Amino acid sequence: METMSTLLSFFYLFALTLFCCGQKAYNLAMENEHDTKHLLDMTAAELAAEIESLGGKKFRAKQILEWVWQRGVADFAQMKNLPATLRSDLPARLAILTSTIETRSDADDGVVKLLLRLGDGERIETVLIPAGKRVTACLSTQVGCAMGCKFCASGLDGLRRNMTAGEILEQIIQLRQATGQNITNVVLMGTGEPLANYDAAIAAVRAMIDPKRGGISARRITLSTVGLPEGIAKLADEDLAITLAISLHASNDALREKIMPTPSRYPLADIIDAADEFFHSRGREITLEYTLLAGLNDSLDCAAELANLAGKLRCNVNLIRYNPVEQLSYVPPPAGTMQRFAETLRSAGVNVNIRQSRGSAVNAACGQLRIGK
Repeated sequence: METMSTLLSFFYLFALTLFCCGQKAYNLAMENEHDTKHLLDMTAAELAAEIESLGGKKFRAKQILEWVWQRGVADFAQMKNLPATLRSDLPARLAILTSTIETRSDADDGVVKLLLRLGDGERIETVLIPAGKRVTACLSTQVGCAMGCKFCASGLDGLRRNMTAGEILEQIIQLRQATGQNITNVVLMGTGEPLANYDAAIAAVRAMIDPKRGGISARRITLSTVGLPEGIAKLADEDLAITLAISLHASNDALREKIMPTPSRYPLADIIDAADEFFHSRGREITLEYTLLAGLNDSLDCAAELANLAGKLRCNVNLIRYNPVEQLSYVPPPAGTMQRFAETLRSAGVNVNIRQSRGSAVNAACGQLRIGK
């Protein structure tokens, strides 16, 4: 019995030692994880400085950025023109992708939606929309959305948190790796309000247009907002030739308050004034987005009111047929209603486009994205 007790004590101490060692290794790993920097958050100069701190040459930063942005490679081990020591040292210092693809959904029209699990377990959706030579990435900027537009799926679960610039940019890399297609255009139209996550959204845009990183023309990038006048004014001061799209969806303040309670805190007059200032500052025409909801905002009176608003701007109007969301009771208008609405705008001299719905079969169309649903 004494021998058995001694053996049990030995095994207990051995197991406790293993547990403590394991816990210490886990804690160290967590500390190292927090010390890891996100490569996509870094400018070319910042990356070069990081490489030098590891004993590497500055020009290695250019090589790494070419692997990531031009070739879509997110694994240092595959970057064969880097020294072996650098390839082995970099993963502990720099992360390229902190998200993983949880599911992929392909629509018959070529649209691809990815459900990404972020590093902290939160989930977001991102979409690739091919159209001939144009391949557009629709990116999320927040986990969820606080705007609470009643016809949109993105706000059904509220806002969980902002995304970092690196997490926003990861979506481009993930879409490219998943589909093998090069991204030519970007729209910040996924879940979230970009101007409510201003610093990260703008940092991401700057990375996209940086010739040493994304290399995408600023004119091929669109930032979509529900219309936050202060954010629009701030954006007008940036040296960015991007397109500003405003999700109007209502032709008067009373109607906007009914379907867009949070954005309705900002009167349409203030939004139009801010948009006009943006045009005069940046020289870029505004896009007004207008989703038609049957029996609610699709009347000819609404069309006339919208024409009056649009007439105050250098703008284009995109009409969007409502894409149904399972949990919501709104329905899209008949095709004839949309045509009459569009003709009313055109007769008032407004440039109108009826946007073709893409990806609705996999809940990837405008207004259908959610927190990993």
